[in-house]
Amino acid sequence: MPVPRALLADPVLEVAPRLLGMVLRSTTDEGTVAVRLTEVEAYDGPNDPGSHAYRGETARNAVMFGPPGFLYVYFTYGMHFCMNVSAGPDGQPSAVLFRAGEIVEGHDLARKRRGQPDTAQAKFNQSASGPATLGRTGKTSEVLPGKRGITGPGTPGGVVPGKPPGRQAKADPDRDLARGPARLCVALGIDREANGADLLDPGSPMQLLEGPGFEGEPSTGPRVGLREAADRPWRFWIPGDPTVSPYRPHVPKRRS
Repeated sequence: MPVPRALLADPVLEVAPRLLGMVLRSTTDEGTVAVRLTEVEAYDGPNDPGSHAYRGETARNAVMFGPPGFLYVYFTYGMHFCMNVSAGPDGQPSAVLFRAGEIVEGHDLARKRRGQPDTAQAKFNQSASGPATLGRTGKTSEVLPGKRGITGPGTPGGVVPGKPPGRQAKADPDRDLARGPARLCVALGIDREANGADLLDPGSPMQLLEGPGFEGEPSTGPRVGLREAADRPWRFWIPGDPTVSPYRPHVPKRRS
């Protein structure tokens, strides 16, 4: 069932971690793909210089100023779509960015959209044996927030402790299908036409469902690639999940 709207009507910093473990399902003419959300970011409107709504309402960000539970889709860097769900009371322009997830339905269609041949997953399944295997069959590690190249346990994007970089086990190729906000949109078939969709409407082709949930405390850290308010720890993720994206700080462009 879709998530109750009241669950998204609280302050955005309360709503964001609640979304971890929920399922985002998209149905198009091609079929259905669903992901279990593993990573999100909170944006707090006029209180947040990193938010699209910081300087007021525009045609682009109007969805953020409406009631909670609606999809806000935007185009970035001239090549990628990203998507958020509106949160907080009606009229308060907060939103949660969907950053990453694990495909739980429609794997073949997600692979096709992401340009991943089925043979890649088949080869991984045949070779996925032994304790050093990454992905769903073993442990992995991630670049720690703010420290590129430094790794820690239970955080994706890094290397396996104790093993030289040249001898790392291959990661499950399905791990990367929705690992990052742009990849997530591609896997689910999301573009600008989905902007404004009611994720909590049982009849909507794009739905936010309760899913398996997540027990325990989420990890938190700075949001990815922001120029302003970059130090706020408003990114939330399921610790140790291999589908969580690596942290990358904003890199200012050099003037030529």
